[in-house]
Amino acid sequence: MKIPKLVLASGNEKKLREFERLIAPLGIELAPQSAFGVPEAPEPHLTFLENALAKARHAARLTGLPALADDSGLCVDALGGAPGVNSAYYAGPQKSDEDNNRKLIAALAHLEYTAERRAHYTAVLVLVRSAEDPEPMVAEGRWFGHVGFEARGSGGFGYDPWFVDAASGLTGAEMSLEQKNTVSHRSKALRRLVAMLREHEAEGV
Repeated sequence: MKIPKLVLASGNEKKLREFERLIAPLGIELAPQSAFGVPEAPEPHLTFLENALAKARHAARLTGLPALADDSGLCVDALGGAPGVNSAYYAGPQKSDEDNNRKLIAALAHLEYTAERRAHYTAVLVLVRSAEDPEPMVAEGRWFGHVGFEARGSGGFGYDPWFVDAASGLTGAEMSLEQKNTVSHRSKALRRLVAMLREHEAEGV
């Protein structure tokens, strides 16, 4: 099944640009759900997969088009996986990066060693061809590192100034967009989804 147009179940402009960059070669037009007046879907679930699926079905139901959604967050080993699915609202409904980071660093203040502050970003992407699609396409990506002892860098967003990439030692906020797009959880998941779409197209599915 050829998909000419996808609705992105998000109003995040940075996310839209990142997704467009990788999906464009497939000839698929990507439009944000805000272009159709679709409000954000509730995210009451305990897993990234359930939240992403709920958002994708919500956007598909209200637009009548195939929809793509992601749910992502920072999982810290020492906090039992928190902030996890609550990453955007970790410090409250205001969705403040500053408040979220302040709460995270306070929660880890007693940990003195890098090994104790291991963390990873997780992203789960879900694509549904319709709101009732019984076979959603699912792709996951993870970005490993640790929570640092000081904020570094001026780029990125969310927890990026504090998240230190395991391979390079740079924080997400110190990386250029090109660097981040090669290692980030979302870019890994998106590349896997694109590979799946290419495979389905080749098989005429």
